[in-house]
Amino acid sequence: MGQGHDHGDGHHHGPTLSPDAPESERRSKERAIAIAAGLTGAFMGAEVIGGLVSSSLALLADAGHMLTDFASLLLAWLAFRLSRRPADWKRNYGFDRFSVLAAFVNGLSLFAIAIWILVEAVQRLREPSEVLGGLMLWVAVAGLLVNIAAFWVLSRAEGDNLNVRAAALHVMGDLLGSVAAIVASLVIIWTGWTPIDPILSVLVVLLILRSAWSVLKESGHILLEGAPKGFDRRAISEDLAANVDGVARAHHLHAWSITQERPMASLEVDLEPGADHEVVRRAVKERVQHLSGVRHVTVEITGEMPSKA
Repeated sequence: MGQGHDHGDGHHHGPTLSPDAPESERRSKERAIAIAAGLTGAFMGAEVIGGLVSSSLALLADAGHMLTDFASLLLAWLAFRLSRRPADWKRNYGFDRFSVLAAFVNGLSLFAIAIWILVEAVQRLREPSEVLGGLMLWVAVAGLLVNIAAFWVLSRAEGDNLNVRAAALHVMGDLLGSVAAIVASLVIIWTGWTPIDPILSVLVVLLILRSAWSVLKESGHILLEGAPKGFDRRAISEDLAANVDGVARAHHLHAWSITQERPMASLEVDLEPGADHEVVRRAVKERVQHLSGVRHVTVEITGEMPSKA
């Protein structure tokens, strides 16, 4: 009985990059994350002060969202740094999974912030308080400009990393939250109707929860070793038996992801009598790669099926 393993095209440990990406490109993306984090963190403090002084819940809600943005960006940056560390005997895949764990933690923190904002909004609607619309307006406009700058920086850091995408969603939500705060401040200045502040803060909460659920769902799926998106092991097993010469049966097919960019698959193959082990192994790997897009495929030849003759 022949037996062996055939791995895919190798590992890569960059959170958004291909294995062959140059170091300069990695550092460029890491720098973009650091700039966005710096912009967000610096303005977050100013927005908290402005929200407290003006008594604006919308500003405080946006500042709470910016706090999660700042944490998300810091974790994304840290994931870039950690991903440089090579795998060792204790951590076979290095530190790539850290970025997924960070995204999951960011999603949970978004839910906590959202609950706090909702409680405060209900309290403000029951007991309205004075809001300084003028100060609120200037802080909100400044926040919008900062969020636009941060989103522009992130949009230039191309890639499909879950943690960076989560951070970009945070910033987009913040950008819309700043718009809501501007609208609330204008309504207060023109009409004096302060309930618009907690009402629009609830709108920010809905934006937060939408982003949070998306991040939690995808990161949780990866942490639970769920199959990569679009990977149907039943269909692939049937396809291999039908379309790859020498394959009698494909079984024990498993697929998972180390990170969003590092899907992997393994399977066992029973051969038809007389089939060449190496030829079939290469053909199976290429077929799985073609059907699923998974580059790292481990194929184990478990033996030959008995002849029907």
